[in-house]
Amino acid sequence: MKKPSNLTNLSLAALLLSVPMFNSLGDDLSTQEARRAPQWLQDGTIYELFPRNFSAEGNFNGVTARLDELKDLGVNVIWLMPIHPIGEKMRKGTVGSPYAVRDYNAINSDYGTEADLKKLVAEAHKRDLKVIIDIVANHTAWDSVMMKHPEFYKQDASGKIIPPVPEWTDVAGLNYENPALCQQMIDMLKH
Repeated sequence: MKKPSNLTNLSLAALLLSVPMFNSLGDDLSTQEARRAPQWLQDGTIYELFPRNFSAEGNFNGVTARLDELKDLGVNVIWLMPIHPIGEKMRKGTVGSPYAVRDYNAINSDYGTEADLKKLVAEAHKRDLKVIIDIVANHTAWDSVMMKHPEFYKQDASGKIIPPVPEWTDVAGLNYENPALCQQMIDMLKH
């Protein structure tokens, strides 16, 4: 098991406020002082884990079974890499990237069910561990359920949807200049 890193002075609020969808008032936030991160985050020992590779089972139940090991390491925040279904269209490699999200409102069935995720969180909380989830908000898979709204995506001069960076051929870039996309992503985060 890899050694956890101790991250301090990380201001999640500052990161979120730098994304236009979280600043609907149009304020220039670059001149404002960032809100302090909560104490649990400032003092946190965060362990990022990929459910697929973390345990022999490769799922939420495999993570749940190893919570005591993480606690014994001194971890108090578990950071789950993306938990959503992975796209298949233009996938890189045989398994694909967890950062090519097909559906923000679903859970990758390889990891288990929503009940398995809730059990993982409940068991973590019993051990005074917090759980945070890596949300991919910059792009989606090419076969994302959101593709029915091409206006949610960055497009070239001819109207073709494009990746956020040319080399990232397995994902399509989201366009946060669209207020409807911003609202959809806020709803997803609340979910």
